[in-house]
Amino acid sequence: MILTPIPADAAAFARFGTLVEKPEVAGERRMFSEWLPAQDGLALQFHLNHVAPTRLPSPLSQVERHPHSAQVFLPVDVSRYLVVVMPRMADGAPDLLHAVCFEVPGSVGVIYRRDVWHAGMMVLDRPGSFAVLMSRGAQDDDVFLPIPPLTLSARSGHDLRITRNGHTA
Repeated sequence: MILTPIPADAAAFARFGTLVEKPEVAGERRMFSEWLPAQDGLALQFHLNHVAPTRLPSPLSQVERHPHSAQVFLPVDVSRYLVVVMPRMADGAPDLLHAVCFEVPGSVGVIYRRDVWHAGMMVLDRPGSFAVLMSRGAQDDDVFLPIPPLTLSARSGHDLRITRNGHTA
């Protein structure tokens, strides 16, 4: 199965989480605290990660979910990135036939709903870093699942080549 990225869209992403977009008006605040409520036995954790660039086409052979917490990714130094999500089937398995790949600009963050199947973060163009926030403390905070490989492909008419040291690869 081939997944082609579509532009990030708040309405299309809503069943999987929310996009974190900056306020447009000076002094405005957008609150997202309801996504990470306090939970007994869990502690809020905050870290930064560094992600190597992905060259498309690229295979995707593993997905993950976090049964106890939403997961927040805020780009710190990212050009653009891919977010792959999929609904859960009745038995809890990821519904690969309805997987969606969003291309997200580096100025927009994402929050995955609790227990949503998703791929690990993939950046385009160059290495990138994200601030990550989620609650942890249970034995199964992270559930990883190998899947039959999906292929992530470039959008038609869009150049998704990565750049290294200022030169297009």
